[in-house]
Amino acid sequence: MNDQFSDIIQIIKNARSKAIKAVNSELISLYWNIGEYISKKVELSEWGQSVVRELAQYIQANEPEIKGFSDKNLWRMKQFYESYREFPKISTLLREISWSHNLSIFSRCKSIEEREFYIKLTKQENYSFRELERQISSSLFERTMIGNSKLSTVLRKNNPDIANTFKDSYVFDFLNLPDIHSENDLQKGLIKQMKDFILELGKDFLFVGEEYRVQVGSSDFYIDLLFYHRGLQCLVAFELKADKFKPEHLGKLNFYLEALDRDVKKVNENPSIGILLCKDKDNEVVEYALSRSLSPTMVSEYKTQLPDKNLLQQKLHELFED
Repeated sequence: MNDQFSDIIQIIKNARSKAIKAVNSELISLYWNIGEYISKKVELSEWGQSVVRELAQYIQANEPEIKGFSDKNLWRMKQFYESYREFPKISTLLREISWSHNLSIFSRCKSIEEREFYIKLTKQENYSFRELERQISSSLFERTMIGNSKLSTVLRKNNPDIANTFKDSYVFDFLNLPDIHSENDLQKGLIKQMKDFILELGKDFLFVGEEYRVQVGSSDFYIDLLFYHRGLQCLVAFELKADKFKPEHLGKLNFYLEALDRDVKKVNENPSIGILLCKDKDNEVVEYALSRSLSPTMVSEYKTQLPDKNLLQQKLHELFED
């Protein structure tokens, strides 16, 4: 009986895979069609950057539940269409990988040959987004071309589940479902507990989002936790690292703050601030990231109203002990 039950499970998994692929294909087709529409309007000099911005605002105002159509993402759709419109053979393959995979490939790869290489590789190996990023960073295309060889069998490890391959926040936005972008269950659990703790600190903290996406160029980045502080009237980004403190962690957090101040912060709000939480086997490190444009008086005000470092260190210790 167990074998028969396993057959049913496999039938369910196959159906899920087909459903996920179908939704993803529709999403890519949608982005392609929107990109084509915008591209033609721009080529005819009927639309400019301000019109695309107005379009994004119109969508947000009239259909607030529809996500993924910021002006930056609309311009990405235009770039996506223009990158492949003269290559119909490749344009068919694009629908077989996720939008995040496509973004990474057409924004990071310089030639159409390199893009085709990574598109086919992602489809063939069911690469997760992180694995694709790793292979591009390691110059796999260049090494393969120079060696004039086929891919090593060493690359052919166990493929991830198809659901993980298409665990793309854009798909969930498209279906108006909760965003489940998360590195792993442990990180997700730690973030949730830290979120609850911050909210318990007082009424000044208002929760904005978990794994909050910010867009820089053609790349997406995710902030672990984003709050708004009513007293300071600014966004507060929290980053949780389950390893030893490294200076580059602060650099990355400052990078996030610049993106928030440029694209998310309202005109009447103060510069965003960040709080970095690092925990390794020996100790807990808590560091603040503050804008250089802040006056000494404002810095003092920020530090007065922000959670005490010792309190955050203690909570970090408790989280990891649990």
